[in-house]
Amino acid sequence: MLHWFENGAFPLYLAPMAGVTDVVFRQICKEMGADVMVTEFVSAEGIMQADERTRKYTEFTDEQRPVGVQLFGADGERMGEAARKIVDWKRPDFIDINFGCPVSKVVSKNGGSSLLRNCPVLESVARGVAEACEGVVPVTAKIRIGWDEKSINAVEVCRILEGAGMQAISIHGRTRAQGYGGEANWEVIDACARAVGVPVIGNGDIATGEDLERRKRETAVSGVMIGRAAMQNPWVFRQAKHYLATGDQMAPVPLDERWELVVRHCRMAAECRRYGTERHAIMAMRARLMAYCKGFPGAKELRQRLCKVESVAEVEDIAAASLQAA
Repeated sequence: MLHWFENGAFPLYLAPMAGVTDVVFRQICKEMGADVMVTEFVSAEGIMQADERTRKYTEFTDEQRPVGVQLFGADGERMGEAARKIVDWKRPDFIDINFGCPVSKVVSKNGGSSLLRNCPVLESVARGVAEACEGVVPVTAKIRIGWDEKSINAVEVCRILEGAGMQAISIHGRTRAQGYGGEANWEVIDACARAVGVPVIGNGDIATGEDLERRKRETAVSGVMIGRAAMQNPWVFRQAKHYLATGDQMAPVPLDERWELVVRHCRMAAECRRYGTERHAIMAMRARLMAYCKGFPGAKELRQRLCKVESVAEVEDIAAASLQAA
């Protein structure tokens, strides 16, 4: 049993996003009210080869618990061995299997959402990891609703995954072909939640407290996963929980508080050994910074400056100028 679902709890997950949900951003979202964390996905083969770069993606702190490490691959036995290695190193609260990634370089290796087209292999992968982790840590899975509109098979896949030992299933309500375009199909997510006995976590287009309340009220999901909305607005977890508890909107986050978090995120990234030098850390932060400043006064000019930053001091100067001009 996943204890974060006990006593009627309705947990909010931070969705795993490559290049985004690193150990630093997960800490920020945890402080903002996210209940459950999942690492960026890691290659089972990278783990098996003891690749140091791959291992960095599995890092987390005890403050972030409950946290799962997400694996992708297409060989159940190798995936199981990789999962046990991670458990031995890190002792995460669960292992999550990625059956949803739409990125071509993952799909081309028969990973991620490609397995939605090959249910026998999907089942063998799920079963291999579940058996390897049996009695040690629970195993969960993340899927999309299908490969494309003509092959929406999420209900079938969920039943297979439940039978293979998955203890919860997260579902992004888009097909692989959609990528991140169009709307998430919550009717399919709801049908999946009603078809299986394990918790189903819905994912897709949750950006406000109203979105969260609606999906909780209208579907049978046991929790919700928030991804892209958190990139721009990590306060979304706090705001959504407040709305769920009170029915009221929180006041907008003031500009100075937003800039304070942006600068803090940069400092934390610069201190994180994953990125090496401060320059590399801040360059890796550029896309994140441009996401943060959406809706800021003078956002266009800010983006033009933030896309070139190389140090924390530069970000601090831009923040100070922005606040002075506001």
